[in-house]
Amino acid sequence: MLPQRIARASALRTSLAATRRLPTTQRRGFLPHHYSAKKTLDEKFPDPPQMSEAEDPGMNGGYINPPRIKRQFRDPHASWWDPQERRNFGEPVHEDNDVLGIFSPWEYTWTTTGPGLVMVGTFIAVFLGVAGVVYLNYPDKPSFPREFEGGLERELGGPGAVRARMAGDEDP
Repeated sequence: MLPQRIARASALRTSLAATRRLPTTQRRGFLPHHYSAKKTLDEKFPDPPQMSEAEDPGMNGGYINPPRIKRQFRDPHASWWDPQERRNFGEPVHEDNDVLGIFSPWEYTWTTTGPGLVMVGTFIAVFLGVAGVVYLNYPDKPSFPREFEGGLERELGGPGAVRARMAGDEDP
């Protein structure tokens, strides 16, 4: 008798919960007309001001664009509000911050093109020099191949097998 009561109670609960969910969802999604009227939306969200090319040369809505300097080149020991990004609170961010930020690819400025080419050339010359020395001093194969008595015919499988070199064979 108890399992029947449990089965009936769970069936009643699931059916009531399913019928109650729909009006709750509809109530949450309901938006009165006076909130979504064009007049109300125009008051709350006006169109952005149209500026001429002289007023807005960067065409970025009048945003103050700071100078284009990578954060990598700022003083790391200065008292920044955000020491990791080397930025102060309220400081405007450049519109190309993804390229100029501290997490953008690092610029290597420790050498210039001329010394860099000299270093690469030196590496190639040393590498080829070492390879040449190894090539000249690498041991060759034996000056004359070994000869075996009877060409190891029996040891390699009999008269039909490929035999080893034996005395009297022509030179390779």
